[in-house]
Amino acid sequence: MSRRHPLPYAFARQHKLLLLDESGQQTLLIGHCTEPAAARAQLQAINEVLRRHGPCAWQASEASALSAHISAAYAERDADSAAAVVSEVESEADLGRLMQELPAIEDLLEAADDAPIIRLLNALLTQAARDGASDIHIEPYERHSSVRFRIDGILREVVQPNRALHAALISRLKIMAELDIAEKRLPQDGRISLRLGQRAIDVRVSTLPSAQGERAVLRLLDKSGQKLTLPAVGMQGSTLERFEHLIAQPHGLVLVTGPTGSGKTTTLYAALQRLDALRLNIMTVEDPIEYELSGIGQTQVNPKIELSFARALRAILRQDPDVIMIGEIRDFETAQIAIQASLTGHLVLATLHTNDAASAVTRLTDMGVEPFLLSSSLLGVLAQRLLRKLCPHCRQPGPDGHLHPVGCSHCGHTGYAGRSGIFELLLADDALRSLVHQRAPEAALRAAAQAQGMTLLRDDGARLLAQGLTSPEELLRVTRE
Repeated sequence: MSRRHPLPYAFARQHKLLLLDESGQQTLLIGHCTEPAAARAQLQAINEVLRRHGPCAWQASEASALSAHISAAYAERDADSAAAVVSEVESEADLGRLMQELPAIEDLLEAADDAPIIRLLNALLTQAARDGASDIHIEPYERHSSVRFRIDGILREVVQPNRALHAALISRLKIMAELDIAEKRLPQDGRISLRLGQRAIDVRVSTLPSAQGERAVLRLLDKSGQKLTLPAVGMQGSTLERFEHLIAQPHGLVLVTGPTGSGKTTTLYAALQRLDALRLNIMTVEDPIEYELSGIGQTQVNPKIELSFARALRAILRQDPDVIMIGEIRDFETAQIAIQASLTGHLVLATLHTNDAASAVTRLTDMGVEPFLLSSSLLGVLAQRLLRKLCPHCRQPGPDGHLHPVGCSHCGHTGYAGRSGIFELLLADDALRSLVHQRAPEAALRAAAQAQGMTLLRDDGARLLAQGLTSPEELLRVTRE
């Protein structure tokens, strides 16, 4: 159970001290200071702690371990949850006074004593990051505002601030994202770089005028993402073996397809980390850069200065790359450069928005790519979706013999916790290349791929169903045609 700690976070971090109070027994953890000035300041801080909180046991700790311990402990403060802050904020009458602009906050955990609106927004960001939310929606309605988090691909409401607070909340958000707070008629886009303890988080901010006022959507990207692997995203068995064989090829085009939020970029990042970045020159062009990959050159597109995917790709091809990852093929120009690069000795990995693997071929030909070029360059297409996994604490068997969601405090009463990928992999063998060259319809391409052993998305999802990791209704929701 989380608790409020006796020492302010900024004080604890500065002096390398953590006071734990468990069942009336106080223990002071003291981090090692190498600088004499810091050691003297720490000694004064220890005396102040003893004066304020009385005698306590103490324990020495390595500075790095204590820093991580402090971040983890303070990140779980109950009073920093969004719901805990709302009632306190709504008691303030003078919204103008709340909107005073304070210096930029380096670390959200230091924000406990800031103005209420600022603390509300920081609490929302802190809770979203802690809950693993990918997006925050701040939406105005006639009588109230709504704040919803997208967790495991599903939106859930976390709090309803008073409608009178909405404009102040959006204005503070604009200040943090360096947007024009006076412009309320046009959409705006910006970004915020934050730290939550030792986690670096990039927040993409989009505002949009609506009938009831401006709404905002925040996309959270954890820059200190965990080590990504293909098995970790859910790829197993023959699909894993064949996909690893594809990305080991010296040249050609590999596509990953699916709707927005289906984990395509995560799969490509995991694929890149299977490659030898010391021996190969691996470069990417993305919008946005979601994770920072060691040893890989990453470029972000910027429409404001006309740095498009196509323009960045042309520049990358002059950088002697071996492997190129394209965040998304959106138009004919980008597709054409990708095809040409794959035909001239480069391995090109890219994402595309299609419903299944076979439709990726017709999508590219519809863009204007010549079938004979596509048939010569294409190595394979991986289609994927993300299935929610059943909460292990509350799942229950049903009359059909499968496990079903129930809902408990561990999963936010949704019945699900976490997600896993399901995949179908189309390999471009000679028979399929011939069909591509002949502009064969999707049904023919799909039939040929199944004949060579391709597992459809729903069949791959049945594997998770048989393992008791997901439910029949979730499988049907994700894979329905």
